[in-house]
Amino acid sequence: MIVIASHNGAIGIQESMYVLQQGGTAVDAVEAGIRLVEANPDEHTVGYSGYPNLLGEVELDASIMNGRTLESGSVGAMKGYPYAISIARKVMEILPHVMLVAEGAERFAAEMGFKKQDLLTEEARAVWARRLQQDMPAHIFDHLQEQTELRHWVRLASDPERAKGTVNFIAQDAHGDIACGVSTSGWVWKYPGRLGDSAIIGAGNYADNRYGAAACTGMGEMAIRGATAHSIVFYMKMGLSLQEAGKRAMEDLNDLDGRFLSMMRIIALDSNGKHAGFSSSEGHTYIFQTGDMSTPDEAARIVVPIQTRWE
Repeated sequence: MIVIASHNGAIGIQESMYVLQQGGTAVDAVEAGIRLVEANPDEHTVGYSGYPNLLGEVELDASIMNGRTLESGSVGAMKGYPYAISIARKVMEILPHVMLVAEGAERFAAEMGFKKQDLLTEEARAVWARRLQQDMPAHIFDHLQEQTELRHWVRLASDPERAKGTVNFIAQDAHGDIACGVSTSGWVWKYPGRLGDSAIIGAGNYADNRYGAAACTGMGEMAIRGATAHSIVFYMKMGLSLQEAGKRAMEDLNDLDGRFLSMMRIIALDSNGKHAGFSSSEGHTYIFQTGDMSTPDEAARIVVPIQTRWE
C-alpha cells in the first residue's frame, strides 16, 4: 500500500493511509485525503478559502479516476460546494457522464445532499481586492459584474509561478488497485468559467491499474494541450520505466508553441508501487507514505527543464 501526494497534501496523507490500512479502496483513500485539503482554510489553491476568479467568485474543479475500471468523474467551475472531489466521485458512481460543470454540477451536488457554503473567506477576498485595486481603477473595480471588456484584465492573473495551485493524490491499495484524484480552485484571478486540467481526465489526472497513474499541477492549459497525465501512463504502457515516462512527458511540453507557456509539476506511480515526481524548476518536492511508515516522507522531484514564455 502506498499514497503519494503533492506537498500541500500533507494535511490529508495520513488519513488517506489510515483508510487503506482499515481495508478501504484506493478510491476511498484518495477522496479522504483530498477532502481534508479542501476543508483547510490555510490552503488558498483548493476548496474552501480558495482564491477567486476576476469577479471575486470561487470556482472549483476536481476529478477522480478508478484505475481498476477506468471509470472517472469530474466537476468544473462549480461554486458553493467545498468538497469537489466527493461530488466528482458521485458523478463517477451514479451518472452515465464523466463531467458536470457550473450550474449542472451545483444542481447535482444539491441532489446528492451536499451542503452549500460560502467558499470565499475574508482573508481570500482581501488578497483578491488588494491585488486588483493595484492596477484597476475604482470605477471598474466597483462595477466588475457589468464590465463588457473583462478579458483585458486577465493580465492580472499572468504571474506564472504564483497563479496556480492544485492538490494531487495517488493511492494503491492492498489489492493493487490504483486511484488518482486532483482538486483545485484554479488559476487565481482567472476569467470566469475557465477550466484547467484538474477537471479533465487525461490532462491533469489519469490512472490505469495495468501501468500506473499520474497527476499534474502547474499551467493546466499546457497539460490539456499535451494530455500530460495520460502521456506518462501511455509511455509506461509502451515499456518505458516510470522515470523515463515522466521525463518524456515533460519534454513533450517543449513541443508546444504559442504565447503562453509556464511551469509544470507531476507526481506518478507505476503498477509496482514505485513513485516519482517531476518539476520544470528546481527546489520542489512531493510526499509519500507506505503501509509500514507511521509518518509521510518527502522526496525531491526530478527536474526536467521546459521552455517558458509569457506575453
